[in-house]
Amino acid sequence: MEYTVQKLGQLAGISTRTLRYYDEIGLLKPTRINSSGYRIYGSDEVDRLQQILFYRELGLNLDSIKEIITSSTFDAATALKEHRNKLLQKSAQLDMLITNVDKTIQLRERSITMSDKEKFEGFKQKYVDNNEDKYGKEIRELYGDNTVDKSNAKVKGMNQKQYDEVTNLEQQVLDNLKVAMETGDPAGELSQKTADLHRQWISYYWYQYSKEAHAGLAEMYVADERFTAYYDKVQNGASVFLRDAILIYTKN
Repeated sequence: MEYTVQKLGQLAGISTRTLRYYDEIGLLKPTRINSSGYRIYGSDEVDRLQQILFYRELGLNLDSIKEIITSSTFDAATALKEHRNKLLQKSAQLDMLITNVDKTIQLRERSITMSDKEKFEGFKQKYVDNNEDKYGKEIRELYGDNTVDKSNAKVKGMNQKQYDEVTNLEQQVLDNLKVAMETGDPAGELSQKTADLHRQWISYYWYQYSKEAHAGLAEMYVADERFTAYYDKVQNGASVFLRDAILIYTKN
């Protein structure tokens, strides 16, 4: 079956403007242009649009999606299985959060009691799942399954006080990093304080701290663009500066 831009947009629940933009950037080209100048899409394009929308739902940007689906190694059947697994993970996260909200509602209505630990279960599980989704392959290759599994268990065992402390420490690291960069000296007192705050922060997540692992993580901040983007939101070059400060810190 064939579809015009308008009909395909209605079928997929997206705007015709979006479809035209996908055409412009080479993400989804029509199968042909008819004699009236209308874009016409066939079954292959419908399947491709489904894949694009799956990836969009999983939070990927258009450049990443284009790179994936235009790759010579892209396999639609395998991609669908991966989509299904990720959607099941998201479903499990939502189920846990819904249960958490239900218990909180009942708590406020004084019909049940709820421990502090239970209040944060959904959020901690979501953190673990998101971290596995984004960095799981890399950190498991670097540190091993046993270490990562123990780290995940430590996160899920946090109480409210620890949860608040680690959230506060994360912000302290970013705030201090910004000020430390103004000194231009990764070996300076403020820079080394930032590296120590970073050690305290990651120690909440790691099963066991070591200087070698800390230094290795710092190198990953520069080597992996996802980590680089996280720290460079403070200021361009922040990931490199933090890496240098941590390498000095772990040698002392």
